[in-house]
Amino acid sequence: MLKRVTPEVVPGEAVRGPTSRRHAANVLNGLSLARIVLGVPVIALILLGPSTSYCFAAAAAVFTVAAATDFLDGYLARRWHRTSDLGVFLDTTADKMLVAGALIALVAVGHASAWAAAVIVWRELAVLGLKAAAATSGTVIYPSFWGKLKFNVQFVAIILALFRYHHRIGPMYLDQWALAVAAAVTVLSAWSYLKSLPSLLEGTRS
Repeated sequence: MLKRVTPEVVPGEAVRGPTSRRHAANVLNGLSLARIVLGVPVIALILLGPSTSYCFAAAAAVFTVAAATDFLDGYLARRWHRTSDLGVFLDTTADKMLVAGALIALVAVGHASAWAAAVIVWRELAVLGLKAAAATSGTVIYPSFWGKLKFNVQFVAIILALFRYHHRIGPMYLDQWALAVAAAVTVLSAWSYLKSLPSLLEGTRS
């Protein structure tokens, strides 16, 4: 969804929470930055997982906390009716870094299919590039319903990969099926962004 926006408050509704726009932005952006920072121990714990007991469980716990900051970020933004170009960029970038880092680490330890991880990471990079191009023309691409659904499905797939159930369902493990579904949803979610590409190209030429 393409929009040229400025931070705004919904008319006729009182803002609950921080009265300062800067204070609200600091809280929301801080949650996104926390998600980026938490991605580092998630990767480290996954890589240590095969050789150290409980590392996968610890990685799952940290990953869950990181994912929870995304839900909290969205909840507070809606509650306070605060949004900004920087906040939208940080929010979506943090999600992509968290998921991509976890998936690459899972591939490295043999707990994720390389093809599915590659599809997901490729899509995330492509959409991130599209958003960066949009920003040059003063256009903010807001996350769609499909984008949020994609993150939720990816979260479930990564958690299942960390706690792999060692009985196959047909040719694959349960977490591999979940990751395949996540890859499919991830590709489908890109459509809501790609269909805006003609408008974006027109905007950059104007």
